[in-house]
Amino acid sequence: MDEKELIYREKTAQMKETALLREEIRKNHKLRFLFFELTLRCNENCIHCGSRCGEALGEELPTEVFIGILDKVAKDFAGSLPMLNITGGEPLLRKDFFEIVNHAKQLGFSWGMTSNGTLISKDVARKLKEAGMATISVSLDGTKEYHDWFRRTGGAFEKAVEALRNLMEQGFLEVQATTVVTPKNITQLDEVFQLLCEIDVDSWRVVGMEPIGRALDHPELLLSKKEQLRLLQYIRDKREEGYPVTYACGHWLGYDYEREVRDWYFLCDTGMRTASIMSNGDIGACLDIERRPETIQGNVLKDDFTEVWKNRFQIFRTPLSTRCEECTNCPDEPFCKGGSAHTWDYSLDRQRVCFRRDW
Repeated sequence: MDEKELIYREKTAQMKETALLREEIRKNHKLRFLFFELTLRCNENCIHCGSRCGEALGEELPTEVFIGILDKVAKDFAGSLPMLNITGGEPLLRKDFFEIVNHAKQLGFSWGMTSNGTLISKDVARKLKEAGMATISVSLDGTKEYHDWFRRTGGAFEKAVEALRNLMEQGFLEVQATTVVTPKNITQLDEVFQLLCEIDVDSWRVVGMEPIGRALDHPELLLSKKEQLRLLQYIRDKREEGYPVTYACGHWLGYDYEREVRDWYFLCDTGMRTASIMSNGDIGACLDIERRPETIQGNVLKDDFTEVWKNRFQIFRTPLSTRCEECTNCPDEPFCKGGSAHTWDYSLDRQRVCFRRDW
């Protein structure tokens, strides 16, 4: 038996193991990650924004409601608190940001956040450390000209780089940079890589632009098959060289790239281990999922979050593949189960991103 066949058999066994794990998670749905979308306001106007963030968008939950949710989750999930993920919009635009996260720290939550980095001065980085932040992901989407264009914000690049430097000085558990790749910046990956090596970030998360939110208005910025393969090969090469580069969590990538570009195999656990509370109080799964009546599971202003988690979310706890004949009949279905929930087209009941179909 040659080496290629051995690898194939090993991967098949491990993927079957992951499939069994998925079914266990589907049955038990233990909450491990809870996203707090503090706001949909943002001081940038990114072309690809999945939530179409920008200026003030609708009502936001007041401070006392977020505090109350933290108290309740801490009580109901005592002994097994979920990891808290703070996001937006740009979460630091909330004037009560530190009041909320300091309360989370006092309750014993481990927490991290995503940010565009524009507001993370040395003083803010120090306050984040004092508030117990463990991890953070800051977006850096290319060289200066491209990053500012993509985010439609002058000076965004310098501020993001400064933020990464300020954060590294504080010694967090993980400071990650995230890059969204399009045909316009795929040739800039080495320049971004060299900069991030110089800053010495803990990891670099790279992903092709996803067909969600504003990105749906810009199909010309989605990667072609050739470009997607080039990106995956780039990540695999860097990982083989020992660098902490990873593809994002989404999508079944097939035998050639599963486990090669991230630490393990694809498993979309949204609604099974992951939930979110949106800025208006809506309860959902992954925040990148299209917001429509069937994907919103309740609202904390009128529903008990814990009861919603225990008794709803069936749309996410039933494999997406059961809704689509193309998926049901696919030979990769046992490992993919319909793919990522955030790129599912809930109107057509079809996966927008399927590397097997589209490659």
